[in-house]
Amino acid sequence: MSSTAPHPEPAGILLVDDMEDNLTALEAVLASLNEPLVRARSGEEAMKALLRQPIALILLDIRMPGMDGFETAAHIKRLDQTRDVPIIFLTGADDDSGYAFRGYATGAADYVTKPFDPWVLRAKVSVFLDLYRKGREVECLRAEIQDLRRRVEQAT
Repeated sequence: MSSTAPHPEPAGILLVDDMEDNLTALEAVLASLNEPLVRARSGEEAMKALLRQPIALILLDIRMPGMDGFETAAHIKRLDQTRDVPIIFLTGADDDSGYAFRGYATGAADYVTKPFDPWVLRAKVSVFLDLYRKGREVECLRAEIQDLRRRVEQAT
């Protein structure tokens, strides 16, 4: 086994909102994390982005024209390759109180109201990024152990 832990490739943070100002605000808050920020202006764009590159976390607006955040989350959770990507729902503070329940029932990992506290959002995102990195490291180490076992079996 190597003496240092593997360094998994960075994964993006998918920002999904139909409002340009909201995407710009999210980018400003999260830029200091030095992770790729991927924009999507609709649920459909979000689904395409998820299938093109590794995504560690999704920040998903609930109220969007066409496929709303709940529908988008349901599609994400149905696909094998995306079902484990955590979703933080974002919505206006004046939205229906049932949104939080519906969000968690759809598979959200967290729920944040706008306007959000930038420090709190950055802290939440940092926790999910750390969990993603640790999960990738475990996968890399597991593959390395399996490779070593196979080599030992072949040598005996």
